[in-house]
Amino acid sequence: MQSFVELLVEFVDNTVNDMFHHKNSMIAPMALTIFSWVFLMNLMDLIPVDWLPYAATIVTGDSHTFFKVVPTTDPNATLGMAFTVFLLMIVFNIRQKGVLGFIKELTCFPFFAPPKLWYLNIILVPINTLLETIALIAKPISLGLRLFGNMYAGEMIFILIAILFSLGVGFGLLGGVLQLGWAIFHILVITLQAFIFMVLTTVYMAMAHDSHGDH
Repeated sequence: MQSFVELLVEFVDNTVNDMFHHKNSMIAPMALTIFSWVFLMNLMDLIPVDWLPYAATIVTGDSHTFFKVVPTTDPNATLGMAFTVFLLMIVFNIRQKGVLGFIKELTCFPFFAPPKLWYLNIILVPINTLLETIALIAKPISLGLRLFGNMYAGEMIFILIAILFSLGVGFGLLGGVLQLGWAIFHILVITLQAFIFMVLTTVYMAMAHDSHGDH
């Protein structure tokens, strides 16, 4: 267990160092937390689909209790994490560049006229603001919906396969084979989705620390 934890910490630390080239002691621990948290939430998908809901009906005494097992199949959870990342992006943007610097990035890029043609900026500034605002807001939305979509689809496949068990012995045996095959493949999916969420979060933090003058 110690070797596994050390391997995970070293892996995340090396990944962050490859993408984040600024000084911020919060980024690597945050990346490790995100990877571990998302992975463990995704891992709930490998528990048989009826075990925990059945346990919930026993605890509550209500046979119609709705119990959602996998948190990342709920857009409220994934978008909640994504918009927290978005808030951190705004905070680091303002901390690194100041309020005026952040506003300048939203209004003066990617198009800005030279001083001799300053009057063109009357048209370019609203266009820049619209483009940069859309690009900024799209980051957390795509981050959250990507995780939600992949995990929701995986859960639905597990549920559809589980229906085969109610169709007789032959279909039940087929369902068992399909469940095993999809569960093995899903181990890769849940790990990859946790890794992607961590990597994109780190990339967004790096972008928040960068300025257009660095490129």
